[in-house]
Amino acid sequence: MNKKFSRLLEPNLKLYFLCMLLFSAAAVPFKPMLAAVEAAATAALYLYFRSSAQKRKQGILQYINNLTGSVDAASKSTLINSPLPIMVFRPDTGEVIWSNEDFLQLAGVREHVFEIKVEDTVPDFPVEWLLEGKQECPERVAMNSRRFRVYGSLVRAKGRDGAQNLVATTYWVDTTEYDAMRERFEESRPIVAILTVDNYEDLMKVSGEAQRSAIQAQIDEKLSRWAVDSGLLVKTNRDRYLLLMEEKDYARLVADKFSVLDAMREVGGEGAHPTLSIGVGKDAEGMAELYKNAALSLEMALSRGGDQAVVRGKLDFEFYGGRAKSTEKRTKVKSRVMANALGELMDDARQVYIMGHNFADMDAVGAAAGLCCAARKLGKQPQVVIDLNHNAAGEILKKLRARPEYAGVFIGGNEALLRMQPGALLIVVDTNRPDFVESPSLLESCNRVAVIDHHRRAASYIENAALNFHEPYASSASELVTELLQYLVEPSDLLGEEAEALLAGIVLDTKHFTMRTGGRTFEAAAFLRRAGADTSDVQKLFQNDLDEMVSRYDIIRQAELYHGDIAVSVVEADGVERVTAAQAADELLTLKGVQASFVVYRSGTDVLMSARSLGDINVQVILETLGGGGNSTTAGGRIENADPETVGAQLRDAIDAYLEK
Repeated sequence: MNKKFSRLLEPNLKLYFLCMLLFSAAAVPFKPMLAAVEAAATAALYLYFRSSAQKRKQGILQYINNLTGSVDAASKSTLINSPLPIMVFRPDTGEVIWSNEDFLQLAGVREHVFEIKVEDTVPDFPVEWLLEGKQECPERVAMNSRRFRVYGSLVRAKGRDGAQNLVATTYWVDTTEYDAMRERFEESRPIVAILTVDNYEDLMKVSGEAQRSAIQAQIDEKLSRWAVDSGLLVKTNRDRYLLLMEEKDYARLVADKFSVLDAMREVGGEGAHPTLSIGVGKDAEGMAELYKNAALSLEMALSRGGDQAVVRGKLDFEFYGGRAKSTEKRTKVKSRVMANALGELMDDARQVYIMGHNFADMDAVGAAAGLCCAARKLGKQPQVVIDLNHNAAGEILKKLRARPEYAGVFIGGNEALLRMQPGALLIVVDTNRPDFVESPSLLESCNRVAVIDHHRRAASYIENAALNFHEPYASSASELVTELLQYLVEPSDLLGEEAEALLAGIVLDTKHFTMRTGGRTFEAAAFLRRAGADTSDVQKLFQNDLDEMVSRYDIIRQAELYHGDIAVSVVEADGVERVTAAQAADELLTLKGVQASFVVYRSGTDVLMSARSLGDINVQVILETLGGGGNSTTAGGRIENADPETVGAQLRDAIDAYLEK
C-alpha cells in the first residue's frame, strides 16, 4: 500500500537523473573537472529531491489521518447527538446493539438496553423491508401510543468470532400529530350523494289519492331518519334528494350496507313499494366534480335496474344492493326519438359498421340484421363485423348469407379496420362493455359510436357514444332494434330471414317468452310476425343434435345444489361448447326448487361461466365480482389462465358474499 501511495505522491524523475549522470560520464574524456561538477550537482539535486518528497509524504499522511479522525469523530457525534431517535440491532436475532438517548426516552427503557430485544421494545416490528434492501418501512410503526416512520440501512460487520453479521441502523421520525391531522382531513372530505325514488310515477299511479300523501310522508321520514347522523339531506324535487356528507359519515353508510335500500321497500301497501337509487360521488377535486360523479353514479344505478347504490370514486365504480326485479319503464316516445336520431346518424355516415359481442349469439346477430334493413332503407351498404368461425348463431347466419342482399356483408374485425374511413359510424349491439365487443381495436378507431343494449351497465362501459339506447328493462337487443324499426321501415321492407333472426334473438333471451317479458316484448314479436317471421322456422333454429344433448345432460349430471336452491355444475373435462353450457344452465332451472344455476367449464386455458336465474337471485351481481356481466337473470364471465375447480371455489365465495348482503 505504501509503495502504491508513494507512486501517486512522488513525481517520476529517475529518468531525468539518469540522463544527467550519462551526460556527466560523457564529459569525463574531454573535461574531467566539468564532469565532476556535473556529477556533484546531480547528486545534490537527487538528495534534495528525496528529502523534500519524504517531508511532503509525511505531511499528506498527517492530513489524511487528521481528516479520517475528524470524520470518525463526526460520525460518532452524529450517532450520539442525532436529533432523531436511533436504534442499532441485529435483524437475524433481534438483539439491540445500541441506541441513543432519544430512543431510550421514547421506548421507556432506561437501563439494560443491551440485554433486550427489538420485540421487547417494539412488538411486531417488521424487519423484512431491511432484508429486501429498502430504506423505509412501508408501514407506520406504533410504540408507546406514538406512531413513527422508520428509515434504516443494513450493513455487514465483522463479529468477535470473525463471522460476518448483519447490523441494521434505524432512524425514527415521530408522525403521530401528522397522521392525526391527515386522518382528520380524510374524514372531513366532502361527499355528494343524489337519491331518487326510481319508481315514483308508477307508485303514485297505483296508489289512491289518500295513500299518496301517506306514502310520501313515509318516504321522507325513512330518509330523514337514515340521514340524521350522516350529513345534510335536502329535498330538491318530489322524488329526488341531495345528501351532503363527510368521509367518516360515508364509511358508516358503507358499513351499514346502505340499509335504507331495504327500509324503503317497507313503505307502501301491498304490491306497491318504492325503491330507491343512490348515486355517490367521492374523491374529486371540487364540489362541481363531486356532483358530476354523483349524477353519473345515479345514471349507472338506474341503467342497472335501480334499487341500488353506486359509488363513483377516482378510478372506478362500487355497487351496493341491486336485488329487486327491474320493472319496465320504457316509453314509445323515447323509442321514436332514438329511431330518428339513429336514422340521422346513419344518413350522415360515409360507412355503417354493426358489431356485437365476441362469440355472437342469435340476439346479437338478430339485432345486427335488423339494423342492416334500416341501413338499406337509407341507401347505405352496411357491414356486420363478426367471426364466422366462432359464434353461436350458425343456422341463422347461413340463412342470411344465402340472400343476395347479404353478399359481402359479414366481415372480420381486421378487415373492417382496414376498410374504415373517416366519418364512419359504428353501431354496437347487445353489449355495452368495450372489452366484450368483437373487435376492440375497431371500437377504439371509430370516433362515432352508437350503442344499443339491454344488459345492466358494468363498471367499464362504452363512453362518449353519439347515441346510447340502453334499456336494462328490455328482454333483448333484438326487441330494442325491433322497436326502432317500427319508426324507420315498413314491415314489408324486412326480409323474412331478418324478421326470423330478430324473433330468434327475442326467443333466446326470454327463454321462449317465459322470462323478462313485458307488453312491449309481445308487441315487438307481433310486428315481426306481420313482417313475415315464421315461428316454426324459428323453433327449428333451436334444435340440437344427439351429441349436444348428451353433453348437456352430462353437465346437468355433475350439478350440485348449493344453499339448497342454487345449482352449480363444475365441469373439468374440455370440449364443452358455449351453447351447450348455456342450455344446460337453462335446463337446470327446470329442477324443482332451483332458483339459480351456474355452469363452470374449461375453454382452452381459460374458464367460462354461464349463469341463469328465475329472478329472485341476481346472477349479474354475483358474476360481476368475478369480472363477468349480463343482467339479473342471464349472465356470463371468463377467467383467463385458471382451472374450473379453483373458479368453482371462487364462485361459491361470491355466492356466499351475495347472500350475506
